[in-house]
Amino acid sequence: MNKGFVATIGFFDGVHLGHRHLLQQVLEVAHARKLNSMVVTFYQQPRHVVSHETKFFCLLTTTEEKLSLLQQTGINHCEVLEFTPSLAALTAFEFMQLLHDKYQVLALVIGYDHRFGYNRSEGFDEYVRYGHELGIEVIQATELPSASSTRIRELLLSGDLEIANTLLGYHYLLEGKVVSGFHVGHTMGFPTANLQVSPEKLIPANGVYAVLVEMDDKKYQGMLNIGTRPTLANGDERSIEVHIFDFHEDIYDKELRLSLVKRTRGEVKFATKEQLVQQLQRDATMIKDILAS
Repeated sequence: MNKGFVATIGFFDGVHLGHRHLLQQVLEVAHARKLNSMVVTFYQQPRHVVSHETKFFCLLTTTEEKLSLLQQTGINHCEVLEFTPSLAALTAFEFMQLLHDKYQVLALVIGYDHRFGYNRSEGFDEYVRYGHELGIEVIQATELPSASSTRIRELLLSGDLEIANTLLGYHYLLEGKVVSGFHVGHTMGFPTANLQVSPEKLIPANGVYAVLVEMDDKKYQGMLNIGTRPTLANGDERSIEVHIFDFHEDIYDKELRLSLVKRTRGEVKFATKEQLVQQLQRDATMIKDILAS
């Protein structure tokens, strides 16, 4: 393997099929040129720094989740940069010079219609010209239609989990610590673990989900509820609660990883607690069948 990298640049929120299509091209170029492969990504959402947006949009993946997913693609190295105002002020030429001089980038695969540099005022032709000056081969990747982080966010927020999972290429993930909840599930025969996730993480539409649960390197099946529990009149606070089937241990402060397989219904307000319990029993039967298949 020769010294130097074939790299690509992006925020890669979700590391979805479109991203993986791009990364596969990076791997192919790296193999052909006998170089290592690298992803250059960022801790901060670049659009917030560049446009000074005050509106916060939630992410499909936290930084830790993103790095774990990127590692699974076979990319050799991931460089995570602080997207500061000074970095945002660099021209495309200056940023490419940084990639070459500091990170030994010898080839740069540009995502379809991707732009970088101050004000994103330059495009692929300029990148090629700068590459000739700097000693960086610039290659434009082909596009994978329909897969985008924005589209996947919209699908998750509208409850279209299965289509979102298809575009992601994996089951959407929620990770977090088990914290104290309302302790109502025990009284109904469905004890739940109340999950606290990162505030930057996108939470899908309210409803009931079939999920796979990972904890302490062990896997379980479960039923997830996202919502405000209107039948129990607990107010407007939104909770993320998972009932793990055939599990009775105390898991407060444990870290859970949930893979959302299917959304089985939306959130419903029932007339009585008894009606809610009956529906939960039906939900559990259905979800066990889904996960068994």
